[in-house]
Amino acid sequence: MSKLKLFKKVLMTTGSIALTASVASSATAADLTVASWGGSYQDAQSKALFVPGAKAMGIEIKQETYSGMSEVRLMVNASAVTKDIVSSGSGSAARAAAEGLLEKLDYNIIDVSDFYPTLYTDTCVGSDVFSTVMAWNTDTYVSDVPETWADFWDVKKFPGTRAYRGKVAGALEPALLADGVPADKVYEVLSTKAGMERAIDKIRELKPHIDVFWSSGAQHAQLMKDGEVDMTTGWNGRFDVAKKDGAKVAYTFNQALLDYDCFAIPKGAPNKDLAMKFLAEISKAEHQANLPLHITYGPTNKAAYTIGKIDEKLALLMPSHPKNAALQLPVSLEWYAEFEQQAAAMYQNMLTE
Repeated sequence: MSKLKLFKKVLMTTGSIALTASVASSATAADLTVASWGGSYQDAQSKALFVPGAKAMGIEIKQETYSGMSEVRLMVNASAVTKDIVSSGSGSAARAAAEGLLEKLDYNIIDVSDFYPTLYTDTCVGSDVFSTVMAWNTDTYVSDVPETWADFWDVKKFPGTRAYRGKVAGALEPALLADGVPADKVYEVLSTKAGMERAIDKIRELKPHIDVFWSSGAQHAQLMKDGEVDMTTGWNGRFDVAKKDGAKVAYTFNQALLDYDCFAIPKGAPNKDLAMKFLAEISKAEHQANLPLHITYGPTNKAAYTIGKIDEKLALLMPSHPKNAALQLPVSLEWYAEFEQQAAAMYQNMLTE
């Protein structure tokens, strides 16, 4: 397949949705193209980071939704990169970096001196801290609520329908925790084929009770808003937004997976230098402190907690607050970089059985 045909395939399959970053005329050419995952998450990013960051720099940006690093791979391999910055999960970014799909970031330009040290890499700078949690319908479970992943699997004590992630990221760890593996041994067990099979077998055990294998944060939030399932895995901030919209949903940080999202520049981005400066701008505490005002994901810049925008009550809702972080299993990027591809193939085989 020619590069031109491959690029046309990218455009046909991704269905990007353009948003405007300012009140400028739609005829004005954007200086940067930034892609994320849509829904309440991208809406929060837009209000907290993208729009104020562009205003501070005096530039125009175009926002798009995209399907993830698989789309970046297609663009890079076709030498037809159209996006300057992409939002990514930390694990996906680690694998993309290993494949050579991302530009190396210049930390002489991007100031991470106030960042938590584990929340940036050579190719991806942290944008927010979030948790993969267990959530439930508060009308279904009232006085007796689930507290552990073992409860999530206990369909006798907690009868009802479930939803679960349709991708391997964040799917195997809860299964091992439900199967009794101590948190500090989870990635050690998952680093063997037998351990991966053990986790997948545990999910296979629950599969008859899983009505939906969700593929996006917008989807799992909507499932809870519509009351389509009684219990699901998902991202804490999405559930908080859904609750504000009337969803009967609650969740726990106990045994949650502590993770972060980050921003990366695809290899061969058309505006690499400006993208680097934009990442420097939106990594500043003044912008990072905006994010919790729109979605309950914690800032990666520690200084964001000190400038007066985030009050103590709101801070206690953040997954990165020490009281909440102590309950959780930090996601291992090293494991995802080495084993995600193998685990993903095994997981997809189970899903299609």
